[in-house]
Amino acid sequence: MKISALLMVLTLLTGCKGVSQEKDMVIDEGQKQSKSFKVEKTEAEWKAELTDAEFYVLRKAATENPFTSELLENKKKGTYICAGCGTPLFKSNTKFDSGTGWPSFYQEIEGNVGYDVDYKIGYKRTEEHCATCGGHLGHVFEDGPAPTGLRHCINGVALNFVEDKN
Repeated sequence: MKISALLMVLTLLTGCKGVSQEKDMVIDEGQKQSKSFKVEKTEAEWKAELTDAEFYVLRKAATENPFTSELLENKKKGTYICAGCGTPLFKSNTKFDSGTGWPSFYQEIEGNVGYDVDYKIGYKRTEEHCATCGGHLGHVFEDGPAPTGLRHCINGVALNFVEDKN
């Protein structure tokens, strides 16, 4: 009886999935694995240039803990850039509070973010990476605000912020 209940609970927990990824998003499957990037470095070079946290997220596709990024509450006007190569990725006017614990944006700077498919947690998600260096940024979901309906859920450690000078 206890084993049956345990199996039922495990089935429910592993079988649950949100609706934010049910529609097929336009992505370039396999882009990250097969594409060469403008900025390419050895693992040793990346380790020397990045902090441990930046390396772990950008180069190993890890996820930082929620609510730990100093950029989460940033309200200044400016541009969020890749912490690995400095490519502009998101404008501050597209940032919103998603309540998820990670900086979220409803629109990327077109052409500077690449997409791939990620099955790491058992179902298909759309992974985002820097189109210049291939660094892992986070994931994009279809449960964001207007005008795009997208939520780019980004690891804050993958970003640096450049404040507008005006």
